[in-house]
Amino acid sequence: MSRNFRTGLLVIAIVGLIYVVAYRAPSPLMWSAQTVEFGGVSLRIEYATTTAERELGLSGRINVPDDYGMLFVFPVDDYYGFWMKDTLVPLDMFWLDAQGQVVYIAKDVATSSYPNVFYPTEPARYVLETTAGFARAHDITVGTPLLLKNFPIVTE
Repeated sequence: MSRNFRTGLLVIAIVGLIYVVAYRAPSPLMWSAQTVEFGGVSLRIEYATTTAERELGLSGRINVPDDYGMLFVFPVDDYYGFWMKDTLVPLDMFWLDAQGQVVYIAKDVATSSYPNVFYPTEPARYVLETTAGFARAHDITVGTPLLLKNFPIVTE
């Protein structure tokens, strides 16, 4: 192989690795996430508290572990819509009120459902996303509480 060809391959490999680490791998926060109880099981929670974090959500993730969730935190109660844009794994979505109780569930949302937008039937302050099948596996229903010592508060 010529030196230029090898250099080109090396550059492509490095760019590919950067893409995987930066955009498709789980967030580094995921490994230090807070553990909470939801439906009688422990769940590691990563927070999405800024507009940018909420817009990115779980998009691009190639894996969502069974004991993991992302909690989207909003400043006020509202009918927040969620979609599966650039999401690579099916999810369960739980809308929670200001006290952390489930008010609406979208189960087994397929990646192919985009551009459909899912809305709760009641206003919510938080949205929790987990791997698809979590609600069914742990019998999560409307009224199930997310047991978290202190729910984060955001202003944006």
